[in-house]
Amino acid sequence: MSSLLAAALDASPHLTPFADLAAARSGPSGVPDVGGGEAPPGADDLLTVLKWVAWSVTALCVAGIFGVAARMAVDHGRGGGREHARGLGFVLGACLLVGSASGIVGALV
Repeated sequence: MSSLLAAALDASPHLTPFADLAAARSGPSGVPDVGGGEAPPGADDLLTVLKWVAWSVTALCVAGIFGVAARMAVDHGRGGGREHARGLGFVLGACLLVGSASGIVGALV
Protein backbone atom coordinates (compact mmCIF):
# COMPACT_ATOMS: atom_id res chain seq x y z
CA MET A 1 0.00 0.00 0.00
CA SER A 2 2.81 2.44 0.82
CA SER A 3 4.53 1.71 -2.52
CA LEU A 4 1.25 2.51 -4.30
CA LEU A 5 1.00 5.80 -2.39
CA ALA A 6 4.65 6.65 -3.18
CA ALA A 7 4.05 5.96 -6.88
CA ALA A 8 0.98 8.22 -6.84
CA LEU A 9 2.95 11.01 -5.15
CA ASP A 10 5.77 10.71 -7.71
CA ALA A 11 3.28 10.84 -10.59
CA SER A 12 1.40 13.89 -9.28
CA PRO A 13 3.62 16.91 -8.51
CA HIS A 14 0.71 18.91 -7.03
CA LEU A 15 0.39 16.33 -4.19
CA THR A 16 3.88 17.07 -2.77
CA PRO A 17 2.50 18.60 0.49
CA PHE A 18 1.31 15.09 1.34
CA ALA A 19 4.79 13.59 0.95
CA ASP A 20 5.51 14.17 4.65
CA LEU A 21 2.34 12.29 5.54
CA ALA A 22 3.39 9.34 3.38
CA ALA A 23 6.86 9.32 4.96
CA ALA A 24 5.36 9.34 8.46
CA ARG A 25 3.12 6.37 7.66
CA SER A 26 5.94 4.26 6.24
CA GLY A 27 7.43 3.75 9.72
CA PRO A 28 7.30 0.47 11.62
CA SER A 29 3.89 -1.06 12.06
CA GLY A 30 2.65 -3.47 14.67
CA VAL A 31 2.22 -3.47 18.40
CA PRO A 32 5.26 -2.38 20.42
CA ASP A 33 6.48 -4.72 23.15
CA VAL A 34 6.19 -2.76 26.39
CA GLY A 35 7.19 -5.65 28.63
CA GLY A 36 6.02 -5.27 32.20
CA GLY A 37 5.73 -1.53 31.91
CA GLU A 38 6.86 1.04 34.40
CA ALA A 39 4.75 2.44 37.19
CA PRO A 40 4.03 6.18 36.90
CA PRO A 41 4.96 8.64 39.65
CA GLY A 42 2.57 8.35 42.57
CA ALA A 43 1.77 4.69 41.92
CA ASP A 44 2.59 3.87 45.55
CA ASP A 45 -0.41 5.92 46.67
CA LEU A 46 -2.66 4.05 44.23
CA LEU A 47 -1.38 0.71 45.53
CA THR A 48 -2.12 1.85 49.09
CA VAL A 49 -5.70 2.67 48.09
CA LEU A 50 -6.07 -0.71 46.36
CA LYS A 51 -4.84 -2.47 49.51
CA TRP A 52 -7.42 -0.56 51.57
CA VAL A 53 -10.16 -1.54 49.13
CA ALA A 54 -9.06 -5.19 49.22
CA TRP A 55 -9.05 -5.14 53.02
CA SER A 56 -12.50 -3.49 53.11
CA VAL A 57 -14.01 -5.97 50.66
CA THR A 58 -12.52 -8.88 52.62
CA ALA A 59 -14.06 -7.48 55.81
CA LEU A 60 -17.41 -7.17 54.00
CA CYS A 61 -17.17 -10.81 52.92
CA VAL A 62 -16.61 -11.88 56.52
CA ALA A 63 -19.52 -9.68 57.60
CA GLY A 64 -21.65 -11.28 54.87
CA ILE A 65 -20.92 -14.75 56.21
CA PHE A 66 -21.79 -13.53 59.71
CA GLY A 67 -25.02 -12.03 58.35
CA VAL A 68 -26.05 -15.29 56.68
CA ALA A 69 -25.25 -17.18 59.90
CA ALA A 70 -27.34 -14.74 61.94
CA ARG A 71 -30.29 -15.09 59.57
CA MET A 72 -29.97 -18.87 59.74
CA ALA A 73 -30.04 -18.75 63.54
CA VAL A 74 -33.10 -16.46 63.63
CA ASP A 75 -35.07 -18.30 60.94
CA HIS A 76 -34.17 -21.79 62.14
CA GLY A 77 -37.74 -22.61 63.18
CA ARG A 78 -39.29 -21.34 59.92
CA GLY A 79 -37.43 -23.75 57.65
CA GLY A 80 -35.90 -21.28 55.18
CA GLY A 81 -32.80 -23.38 54.48
CA ARG A 82 -32.80 -22.87 50.71
CA GLU A 83 -32.79 -19.10 51.02
CA HIS A 84 -29.87 -19.24 53.44
CA ALA A 85 -27.92 -21.64 51.25
CA ARG A 86 -28.49 -19.31 48.30
CA GLY A 87 -27.29 -16.30 50.32
CA LEU A 88 -24.26 -18.23 51.53
CA GLY A 89 -23.50 -19.24 47.93
CA PHE A 90 -23.49 -15.59 46.84
CA VAL A 91 -21.25 -14.58 49.72
CA LEU A 92 -18.82 -17.43 49.05
CA GLY A 93 -18.81 -16.52 45.34
CA ALA A 94 -17.86 -12.97 46.31
CA CYS A 95 -15.10 -14.35 48.53
CA LEU A 96 -13.74 -16.38 45.62
CA LEU A 97 -13.72 -13.31 43.38
CA VAL A 98 -11.91 -11.23 46.00
CA GLY A 99 -9.33 -13.94 46.60
CA SER A 100 -8.62 -14.53 42.92
CA ALA A 101 -8.93 -10.95 41.62
CA SER A 102 -5.22 -10.37 41.11
CA GLY A 103 -4.79 -13.80 39.50
CA ILE A 104 -7.65 -13.12 37.07
CA VAL A 105 -6.24 -9.73 36.11
CA GLY A 106 -2.74 -11.19 35.78
CA ALA A 107 -4.02 -13.90 33.46
CA LEU A 108 -5.85 -11.38 31.26
CA VAL A 109 -2.97 -8.91 31.07
